[in-house]
Amino acid sequence: MPSHLLRLSAGARLIGVAALCWLAVMPATAQSPVPGWQAQTAPPPRDAAGPANPAAQQVPPNTTIVPRSTGGARLPGGATGAGQVSLTALLTDDGQNIEQGLVWRIYRVGQGPEKPSLVVQHREPSPTLRLEPGSYIINVAFGRAHLTRRIVIAPEQAGQERQERFVLNAGGLRVTPVLANGEAIADRIVTYDIYSDERDQYGQKTKVVNAIKTGVIVRLNAGIYSLVSTYGDANATARADVTVEAGKLTEATLSHAAAKVTFKLVTRAGGEAMADTQWSVTTLRGEPIKDSVGALPTHILAPGNYTALARHSGQQLRRDFSVRAGDVVQVELVMP
Repeated sequence: MPSHLLRLSAGARLIGVAALCWLAVMPATAQSPVPGWQAQTAPPPRDAAGPANPAAQQVPPNTTIVPRSTGGARLPGGATGAGQVSLTALLTDDGQNIEQGLVWRIYRVGQGPEKPSLVVQHREPSPTLRLEPGSYIINVAFGRAHLTRRIVIAPEQAGQERQERFVLNAGGLRVTPVLANGEAIADRIVTYDIYSDERDQYGQKTKVVNAIKTGVIVRLNAGIYSLVSTYGDANATARADVTVEAGKLTEATLSHAAAKVTFKLVTRAGGEAMADTQWSVTTLRGEPIKDSVGALPTHILAPGNYTALARHSGQQLRRDFSVRAGDVVQVELVMP
């Protein structure tokens, strides 16, 4: 089993990470990333009717003819001005071709400062293109894993065939959340964000994907990633760093230390909760944690000391309270 680099922040514990065989044929689980340039209008990938020119029948099956940059006309199949490019993608250099879940985007590079324009998009695993001479940018995405390459079709390459092989060096990541005692947490109330090890201009880690549900396999380029998992809708979070390896599935189990707290405003101890109550939960220093409205709001809080503020009919009540990991408690405030 390969070793994994793990860096844990205070209050979080990574229970285990296992690297397993990861197949390229698993179903897609995340949106494809949008390349760093603005995509423009793309023509349909193929025209079933084709041009009237009989030479069009010479185009090999499953071949997309990219329109010329001027006039938008399609190249006839027998034209000598186009080069044929076949595309394939692999998880690892010695792996098999990826057979599903790919998105190919081909951009034509214009002259001067103009942005590359999207000319065709494919979801076939191994498309073949007929490209007129010029410069192109090809991006292939597999979930959140992607690779971009620039190619040039020179005039002297017209009529020639070439292969472009894209090795994504991608793996998978699946996160499972548990409580501090090892009890599983319902998937619907836990989400996590993934950050890459790269930094933006402000020195912050770059967010790769957010609000991923637990148990979902996310495809990523191999590398080090930071996980921030949120249990509930307040401040119960867990953090850890993991390493995703090419061609493998990394299983990460994150332990959440948290308490479930229900708030209740009554006119007498043990009485019925009052509706239309506005609640605010803050730290003892007044830093906001969560606001809500209702008779019995329930929130998941990290262990610590808090202040509950209740507002009802022009009155405001306050109570300090503390919670520990694993607590399931009710905080009751009694109106005078």
